[in-house]
Amino acid sequence: MQSEMAVICNITEQNYMAHRMYGTFQIAGRGEGTKGTGAERFALTRVSPRTAVMDYGDKRTLPLAITAREIADDICREINSDAGENSFMGVFVCAGEAPTEQELKSAQEKLDEFYRALVASADREWERSHSFLFIHDLQRRAAAKLGTEKEWYYQVRETEECPGCGDRVKPGVAVCKSCHAVLNREKALALGLIQSPLEVVAPLKQQRGLEKGRE
Repeated sequence: MQSEMAVICNITEQNYMAHRMYGTFQIAGRGEGTKGTGAERFALTRVSPRTAVMDYGDKRTLPLAITAREIADDICREINSDAGENSFMGVFVCAGEAPTEQELKSAQEKLDEFYRALVASADREWERSHSFLFIHDLQRRAAAKLGTEKEWYYQVRETEECPGCGDRVKPGVAVCKSCHAVLNREKALALGLIQSPLEVVAPLKQQRGLEKGRE
């Protein structure tokens, strides 16, 4: 029975769902941010053979046996072709029960090549339009995975509300640029944006001493 199974390998963090008349298949992605040297580099989904039924429409039906390999090949073909011509989304059918190092290397090279093509396409679009609207998520993902810094690679940054004025500010900001409220006293002191109580009190004492001397 084990030999009848097929194994789909996914070297990305993306999860996929494939619906067929003989069942629904969920293709798991590897853990977020895991790029080690062991099994954490990929996720495996085992596929078993199924039986589909062909309905002739005159109360006659014909059962069709579908091998696990046929199902796995069909699912991978659909996922990998989803992003257009020559696209590759990082899933493939293993020759055995687990991917070989050569299979993993070949898949990663193919994925990187596809990512580079996506980045090049985004570069051309940015040069033409200079609009974030025409850069899609897959191109941004490609830039992130390749570690390239691009003007069009816009990342949404988390912000929080300033308690003083309500404007949105980045987490960890020392002083609000709108209302100048001190949001991180320790950081503001280190940057010299505000004075410590001792620095404020000392000049006041000195000034009072001079005033008393004049009296």
